[in-house]
Amino acid sequence: MTNSKLEAVLWDLDGVIADTGTYHYQAWRDVFGKRGVAFTEEHFMRHFGQRHDTIIQSALGEGISKEEFNTVTREKQENYRRRVAGNIKPMPGALELIESLKQYGIKTAIASSAPLENVDIIIRGLAIESYFQAIAQGTEVAEGKPSPQVFLLAARKLGVEPGNCVVIEDAIAGVAAAKRAGMKCVAVTNSHSRNSLKKADLIVDTLEAVSVSDLAGLFRPDAAD
Repeated sequence: MTNSKLEAVLWDLDGVIADTGTYHYQAWRDVFGKRGVAFTEEHFMRHFGQRHDTIIQSALGEGISKEEFNTVTREKQENYRRRVAGNIKPMPGALELIESLKQYGIKTAIASSAPLENVDIIIRGLAIESYFQAIAQGTEVAEGKPSPQVFLLAARKLGVEPGNCVVIEDAIAGVAAAKRAGMKCVAVTNSHSRNSLKKADLIVDTLEAVSVSDLAGLFRPDAAD
């Protein structure tokens, strides 16, 4: 779209705004280990950024009962929240970029596979809840990333066309979802290699290297599509 421009930035949460990966992995490892299933870090990274139903079914099989699914979900969430409470650390450059976006009047939203309770514990812990005009989270959509649904929902909540949005992600599934939504995407190599994130419009090692001008530049006619 030749008339597209930067109007909104949609933020993934885990691994982009907050350094929470270790706590998620430890919680999954505990809950699956209790059921005799070894959940390795490699397995975790392969599914990082995806919804809980995808992760649970990959570890315990698609034939898991609804009752057991709900129990596993509850145990994992309780374990994770217990671990992360009081240990929330922002990723380098994230809070500074969020502040800059506010100064420039760019709309922002959280678009995360995480449930609302997990989103709240992070943004309240970092005291940034007032910076976001909308939250779109995993339980509000039928399909998780790499489906574009959560990003499209976030754009609708902001009242912005998808083509005028930039997504900030660190997961392979998240980058794929952003591009399927017709959005620009900045990928941060916090959890995956540059090569695995190559479908993003811009790949950086840290958000400390990203300015609002860089995000706006993604919409230049000569920018790589």
